[in-house]
Amino acid sequence: MNYDIKDIKLAKKGALRIEWASNNMPVLALIGERFKKEKPLAGLKVAACLHVTTETGVLMEVLKSGGAEVFVCASNPLSTQDDVAASLAKDLGIAVFAIKGEDTDTYYKHINAVLATKPDITMDDGADLVSTIHQRPACEHKNIIGGTEETTTGVIRLRALAKEGKLRYPIIAVNDAMTKHLFDNRYGTGQSTIDGIIRATNKLVAGSNFVVCGYGWCGKGVAMRAKGLGAKVIVIEVDPLRALEATMDGFEAMPIKEAAGIGDIFVTVTGDINVIRGEHFQVMKNGAIVCNSGHFNVELEISALEKLSKAKKEIRDFCDEYTLKDGRKIYLLGEGRLINLAAAEGHPAQVMDMSFANQALGAEYMVKNHLDLKNDVYKVPDAIDSNIAALKLDSMGIKIDTLTAEQKKYLSSWEMGT
Repeated sequence: MNYDIKDIKLAKKGALRIEWASNNMPVLALIGERFKKEKPLAGLKVAACLHVTTETGVLMEVLKSGGAEVFVCASNPLSTQDDVAASLAKDLGIAVFAIKGEDTDTYYKHINAVLATKPDITMDDGADLVSTIHQRPACEHKNIIGGTEETTTGVIRLRALAKEGKLRYPIIAVNDAMTKHLFDNRYGTGQSTIDGIIRATNKLVAGSNFVVCGYGWCGKGVAMRAKGLGAKVIVIEVDPLRALEATMDGFEAMPIKEAAGIGDIFVTVTGDINVIRGEHFQVMKNGAIVCNSGHFNVELEISALEKLSKAKKEIRDFCDEYTLKDGRKIYLLGEGRLINLAAAEGHPAQVMDMSFANQALGAEYMVKNHLDLKNDVYKVPDAIDSNIAALKLDSMGIKIDTLTAEQKKYLSSWEMGT
C-alpha cells in the first residue's frame, strides 16, 4: 500500500487512541452502523485533506465502512498525530500521506499524492485541496461529483471561488451547520486553544491580560474559557455588532494598537491576514506570548517579527523565543500555526462527533443529490443538522418536549392574537 508517514511502528499506540476517541463519538458510531449495512459510498474514492487526529481516524473508518476507498493527507503541517497516521495505514489499510512537522514542499506533495488517485469526492479543511485542484486544468478532475468543507477559512475561500463563477463542483459547507459551528468552533476551539497555550508555556492564565483577536464563534469560545481561568479578556474586532456583543458579554473591546502594549497573551482567530503586525510587535511587553488558532498562520506577520529580532531559539517545544533588538523577548507558539493542534490534540471527541457526523452525512447527501446541484457552496440541509442534534441529545440521555398539535397550528396561523 502507498503511504508516507513518520513510523509505522507507532500504529499500536494510534489504534488505542482512536479507540478512545471512538468511545466518545456515539453519533458517528450510529452513522457507521448504518453505513455498514447500506454502503452509500460504495465504489467511490474519497480524498480527505483533514487534520490527521484520533477523531479523523474514527471518521475515516466510518467512510470506509460505507464502501468508500479513502485517501488522506494533512490539512496543516503541524496538526498530524503520527501514531494515528500509522494506525490508519497499518490497521485500516488507508493510504495516508501526513507527517507532523512536514515542510511546505512535502505538504503539497502529499496533497498531490491524494489527488493522483482521481477522487470522486473531496473532503477538505481549509480548502487547500480544492484550491490545488482549481489551479490545474479542469479535465484532470472532471470525475469529482462534489465535496465538503470543514472550517470557516475554507468556506470563505470557496465562496469567493463560487462568486467568481470558477467553482467546478458543488460543496457542502459543513462549517455552517449549527451542530458544527455552535459547538465545535465555540466549545472545541475554546478548550483546545487554551490547552495548547498551557502545554506550550505552562504559564498561569489567571490575572493575565488575554487578547482575543476576532469574536466569531471561535473567538467567543476562547474568550469564554480564558475568562473561566481568571484572565482579564480584551477583544479585538472590526465588526461593530460583534464588538458590542463582546462588551455586553463582559469583555473590553479596543483596537489592536491599544491592546498590543498591555496584552500578556495574544490569540488570533479571525481567518484574515496580518491581524498582528510589525507595529504591534514593536510595542509588546517583554515576555508577551503570541499564537494563532485560525486555520492559517497568515494571521500573524511573522516576517515582521523576524526583522525586528536579533536572535531566535526554541526555548520549549512549540515555543520560539524571539529576542528583539532592544532586548525584549516575544514568544511565538507553534510557528504561528493552529496552536490547539500544534501543541495539543485539537478538539475533544465529543464535539468532533457532531462535526464529523456532518462530514459523513454531507458526503452521503452529495452522492444522492449532486446531479441536482449547481457548482456552488451549499449549507448542510436542516434535516441533517436537526437529526444530528437529536442523536447527540439521545446519546447523552437527554429528553426534550415536542410541540402539541395545538401549538403547531398556532405557529402556522395568523388569526389568533391577544
